Amino acid sequence: MNVELILILVVLTNLKLLGSSRLGSSIRMVGWQGLLLGLLPLLAGHALTPRVWLLAAGGIAIKGVMFPWMLLRALREAEVRREVEPFVGMITSILTGVLALGVSFWLGQRLPLPHPVSSPLMVPVAMSAILIGLFLIVSRRKAVSQVLGFLVMENGIYVFGVGVVKEISLLVELGVLLDVFVAVFVMGITIFHISREFDHIDTDRLSTLKDWKP
Repeated sequence: MNVELILILVVLTNLKLLGSSRLGSSIRMVGWQGLLLGLLPLLAGHALTPRVWLLAAGGIAIKGVMFPWMLLRALREAEVRREVEPFVGMITSILTGVLALGVSFWLGQRLPLPHPVSSPLMVPVAMSAILIGLFLIVSRRKAVSQVLGFLVMENGIYVFGVGVVKEISLLVELGVLLDVFVAVFVMGITIFHISREFDHIDTDRLSTLKDWKP
């Protein structure tokens, strides 16, 4: 497996997320994406130091195993299976993702880089993942889908950091992973409590809540 294949699979999984309404399948898709990205530091041309191996192992464990397990557990507790009525339809979402990919390639060709990267796809794929992640956050109603958007956006930042930064700072990368871990952990708890109290996890419906008067 090489860098180009991993980046192409990241693009395909992001487009698949935009067109999928099955939340369980989407969580597993993000998990597979995390497993692939965990291999990226080993293939991006960095010296295979113990620090890089530790970063790869941490990425695989956290992105590919821990995050999906936590979200699948929250999904079972919430007893929800599909993103039924997103703000933006699935077909329109896929077209938006393709547009974001095209814009990312256009910007990636014009972005000055401090040094050559291991693949010309690195920067466009990273930018498209960030844009698609933001789109998922704002275009979906279910809290689970919004968490997945957050993870996709972080994956884009991860790709950009691993591919563009010549020397990987272990403390910085582990700090990002820790921040995302805490965010997903908190969101998992939030999803569970929203479902238990209100029998749904549609975040837009929370805006209709009013002060209760006896």
